[in-house]
Amino acid sequence: MKISKKDALLWFSFFSQLPEDEELMTHQQEIVLAALAQIEDAVDKRIEKLQSEIKGLKTIGGRTYYVGPDDKFSRGCRSCLTGNGLTAIRKTNKCNLKCKFCYDFGEMDNQPPIGEGMWEIGGTKFRERDIELLLSIYNKPSGVSYVYLEPFMEIEKYYGIIGKFNKAGVHQHLYTNGTLATEENLKALAESGLDELRFNLGASNCADKVIENIGLAKKYFKYVGIETPMTPEFFESFMEKKAAILSTGVDFINCAELHLNANNIENYWGENMYICRHGYISPIWSRELTQKFMKTADDENWNIAVHDCSNHTKFARDLNMKAKEGGWFGQSSYNCEFTRIPYEYFLPVLQDEEFKFLEEEELPYGYRVGDIVL
Repeated sequence: MKISKKDALLWFSFFSQLPEDEELMTHQQEIVLAALAQIEDAVDKRIEKLQSEIKGLKTIGGRTYYVGPDDKFSRGCRSCLTGNGLTAIRKTNKCNLKCKFCYDFGEMDNQPPIGEGMWEIGGTKFRERDIELLLSIYNKPSGVSYVYLEPFMEIEKYYGIIGKFNKAGVHQHLYTNGTLATEENLKALAESGLDELRFNLGASNCADKVIENIGLAKKYFKYVGIETPMTPEFFESFMEKKAAILSTGVDFINCAELHLNANNIENYWGENMYICRHGYISPIWSRELTQKFMKTADDENWNIAVHDCSNHTKFARDLNMKAKEGGWFGQSSYNCEFTRIPYEYFLPVLQDEEFKFLEEEELPYGYRVGDIVL
């Protein structure tokens, strides 16, 4: 059903006014999915056009896209996309910054603690001394990542567990906003055996101090990267400080497509949104900016890998993970962050006269506004 933008807008305006607990009838559900498919198809077409203009665009088996030297592409990302998955290790439930794109925006002070002396791995709580037991029972992961929320708030607690995974030959990377990094703790972190350090440069809006810390990290780590949700603010700030950032020797930049949940979506009210594979909801400009970012990197021959870490990439990541875990054909944990589709957030794109559907047709009887839907 190739619903028109006009009909989609009429129906979504109606759906957005319904009580949250009111379920849609089958015909109405079909209308919702048809409209979301129309938006997604139009977005995909725009991305394809932008990608066609990037001469050096590369892919990893259709799972993701990037430009730049192959040897600069993140080892952690390869583990995630082609290895036996990527295990997230959680410890720190606090952060020193408040970013509007953060999944925990507005809830930062209410994040549950992991527990004194504990680490959360695979949803299970472990003590550091349990790691050898864990590794003796499970197949060794190709990579692990340290997330949630800002590890450098208590970075000294990480050295021991990193040493254990390093001894086991597991590739490890850690995320930080970089504002609390010092030469002392960067050196200690590297000596503990961490392989890869990733800076969320957008969290500080490309602060000069964080840029300096990226360069400092390159003294001690073989692999240093930037991973930031792609927003207009980050795009603009990066380009203003491009020379300084590239001079740090950074190896890769992962341009994460910004996806939204109930905590942060209000910060992007009024933006044109789409939903990818009935899963992540994102502002349309996020991945489009990434394509423009990659084209600049390719045209100017930056000596770094710039990665389109998109919703499509996350979809492929979860398929790879489930396949390596022995899941059934097609199984994935990729899903929507919302229990109910926030219809009101799709009104702006449906009202945007410049956003065109690729093909439209009249709704059949039973689906039109005014019809009795049984």
